[in-house]
Formats: sequence, C-alpha cells, structure tokens
Amino acid sequence: MPKLHILLAPSETKSEGGDLPILNKEGFLFEELFNQRDLIANHYYEMIKRDDKSELSGKFGLKKEKDIEKYCIDIYNSATKKAIQRYTGVAFDSIDYENLSKTAQDYIDNQVLLFSNLFGPVLASNALPYYKLKQGEKLEGMAIDAHYKKYFTDALDIYLDGEIIDLRAGVYEKFYKISKPYTTFKFLKDGKVVSHWAKAYRGKLVKLLAINDIQDIDDLKALLPEDMTLVEITTKGLKSEWIIEVSGSK
Repeated sequence: MPKLHILLAPSETKSEGGDLPILNKEGFLFEELFNQRDLIANHYYEMIKRDDKSELSGKFGLKKEKDIEKYCIDIYNSATKKAIQRYTGVAFDSIDYENLSKTAQDYIDNQVLLFSNLFGPVLASNALPYYKLKQGEKLEGMAIDAHYKKYFTDALDIYLDGEIIDLRAGVYEKFYKISKPYTTFKFLKDGKVVSHWAKAYRGKLVKLLAINDIQDIDDLKALLPEDMTLVEITTKGLKSEWIIEVSGSK
C-alpha cells in the first residue's frame, strides 16, 4: 500500500553537533543523485575555506563575527544528525520529535520530506551536517532551487506514489512543483489568515499524523484537536485546500 507523504519546509535555525557519520551518499534519499547534492555542497565548502567574512555575512544572513564563526566548519568531516533533529524553530518545536514514540518517529523518518536550501529534498531521517545558508542565496552564481528542481523532479515524481500533504511555504515550490493531486492547509483565526504561527500548526499536524499513523488524509478529519476546526475543503486543479479555523494562544 502506498504511504502518505508529507512535504515540509526546513528552518533557518539549526541545532549543533551530531552523532551520525560524516556526509556520504548512503545518508541520503536518491543515492544515485548524490553527485548533484555534492556539487552544491562543494561550492558551499569552498566558500567556507575562502573565509571572506563579508561574503559569509551575506550568505549566512549574520552580522556578528562570533555568530559567523560558528558555521565555519568542514561539512565533509563533521558529525551529522537527522534532518528532523538538525532543524529547529516553531514547526519543529511543535512536532516535538524527541518525545514521540519510536513508532511515531519512524513514521516521520520515512514519510516526511524536507527541502534543504543546501542539500535539496531530503527525508527527515537523512543525515545533515551543521550549516548556514540564507534562503534564496546563490552559490558560485548557481540558483540552488532551480538546480534541484532540474535534477530531482523526475525522481520525486516517481517516489511520491501515495497521497501528498504539502506543508511547505510557497518559496519551496521553486525546488519541486507537485504534478499529481495533493492537499494543503490554510489556517485562519477570527477569519484572518495566520502567518508566522501557521508554522506551529503545521508542526502540530505532522505530530498528529505520526502519532496516529495516518495513511489516508480523510482519516485526519475525525482526529483534529479542539483548537482546529475544519471549515471547508476547496479544490482547484490538483490542489485540495483544507481551511482550518484555529483558536487558543497561537
């Protein structure tokens, strides 16, 4: 039975350290395409080696030298950790991966795809080094999103063989445009679209899907928490959008 796939955005903030092996193709989905990831990673590594603080400040989106220095590491010889644990922030706090059951963690590891602005589409379980790159930045003049869209679209079209839930921010559509039916979510509070805190609700949805091992999107309707009310479902082309009214502090 095809499994449900969840597409999720990464975050600008990341946790340090790691307890997995150094960067290698076995640590990634689509091993046969690792050379395309490595091309981008090598451009990034060469930038780190140049140690031009002005360049790094712009690419990292950081001003203080001590903050820049944290990321000036050899990504090819650094410990890695699962992408779901590397990324931090609002959505990932809501997922609360570390405190989930092993079964729920396995669900996330195998059914959540993140779109790294350095390594492209990765499974939540794929091993990433500590890095920093501002969203939308180019490396050696290369548009990273266009690169991954060109080389990974066919593989993703085949891989995404079940239902698809797209929880990405719109900018990550530049990495991959879905070519089959999929579901998105819009969160409203008092009739107005929720912006920043939508990340928290996306994280809550991922956690809910994982805890309940949901493989059919319709099964989610009966499991929505008290602070989420399904108002309507609209369909346009390939996209079905669930309009959710939220309540509470977020």
